[in-house]
Amino acid sequence: MKVTEQCRILEFGEFGDERGNLVVAEGNIDIPFEIKRVFYMYGSDPLVVRGQHANRRTEFVLINVGGTSKVRIDNGKDTAVIELNKPRMGLYIPTMVWKDMYDFSGDSILLVLASEHYDGKEYIRDYEQFKKEVEQAHE
Repeated sequence: MKVTEQCRILEFGEFGDERGNLVVAEGNIDIPFEIKRVFYMYGSDPLVVRGQHANRRTEFVLINVGGTSKVRIDNGKDTAVIELNKPRMGLYIPTMVWKDMYDFSGDSILLVLASEHYDGKEYIRDYEQFKKEVEQAHE
């Protein structure tokens, strides 16, 4: 399966008037899971690579609420690069997809919504181990 079939771009509702814009993203409605953790990254530069892991249980939605960044997604068989460049655009990443976030603009604020509370034991931080687990899952 292509990684872009597993991961998908989400477009959130945007409401605006003379006061500005408002983007809405609700858990279990616009976000395909209940949101249990929220964090964001900022102050990175174009040379920094964040992420560099896959998760066994946690799903994510990444939203660049300010600036831009790129996300390389990899399911062990296929890779793709997605540019996050609109605050109403999210990237849904299911379990067992490797992710690298990079090429952050100076004003980038990357918001991450997660389906689970943090548990370091469910992270796979070694790419070769990730590929091994993907292969075992498909046997």
